[in-house]
Amino acid sequence: MQWEDYRQSENVEDRRGSGGGDFAGLPGGRGGLGIGTMVVLGLVGWALGIDPRLLIGGAELIGGIGGRQAPTQETRRQAGPPQDEMGRFVSAVLAQNEDVWSKLLPQQANRRYEPPRLVIFDRVSSSACGTAQSAMGPFYCPPDKRVYLDLSFFQEMQRRLGGGGDFAYAYVIGHEVGHHIQNLLGILPRANQLRERSSQREANAISVRIELQADCFAGVWAHNIQAMGRIDQGDIEEAMRTAAAIGDDKLQQASRGQVVPDSFTHGSSAQRQRWFNTGFRTGSMQACDTFKPPQV
Repeated sequence: MQWEDYRQSENVEDRRGSGGGDFAGLPGGRGGLGIGTMVVLGLVGWALGIDPRLLIGGAELIGGIGGRQAPTQETRRQAGPPQDEMGRFVSAVLAQNEDVWSKLLPQQANRRYEPPRLVIFDRVSSSACGTAQSAMGPFYCPPDKRVYLDLSFFQEMQRRLGGGGDFAYAYVIGHEVGHHIQNLLGILPRANQLRERSSQREANAISVRIELQADCFAGVWAHNIQAMGRIDQGDIEEAMRTAAAIGDDKLQQASRGQVVPDSFTHGSSAQRQRWFNTGFRTGSMQACDTFKPPQV
């Protein structure tokens, strides 16, 4: 993926306590964070889902449940885009999303694009949805229209699931921006309202449709980045491997030893690959209607 010469987004909030890590091999914040277990939970939370209503809304999954106050951290906000290599990568990918969607959303949805802010943090930070923690994995918070990301997630994504590489990380960011698109279009709030009055099985099915649409929107972004000459050979295969690695069926088989489709919240490996590829192949938001049966 070609990003080094791309502009840097001004919509990145760097709340890390110290500068980011080394992009060579694996990016990720500080070495020896001591949160491996929490990040593994974040991988499962992001890709498998614990409670989709909590995940999508960005409420606390660890520490804040049951009335226990999650740990807090004083954060410093750097002025301007990050200067470390991984921070600049995230900032460039966010800028690419801004440039694509600022043109595409008015053209295809008759809606002006309002870019989200992306918060980079270490371990724990605050959000309008509650305490942001590494254990939650990357998430989008609708009330403050921010994406929250602890960069150590990428390190564990490669180490634990085998889904790594710069375009794979860009796919994750594109997926979260996809949730922001859903929020702007009113899809996310309507779906959350519907889930609140649904059975657990029905709520899970709605969550799957939301997540697959975000995958498809990420594919639409990738389609346009390819048209700009920013995708290298093998990048799409990298994204496909990541989509396969974080399918509910694969994660359930690895963690539980069995697959329970009714409990899926993000979609199977095949579904995630198919919907990303649908967006990438067509470049059309209209092709991303995961709510139209029987496509999901």
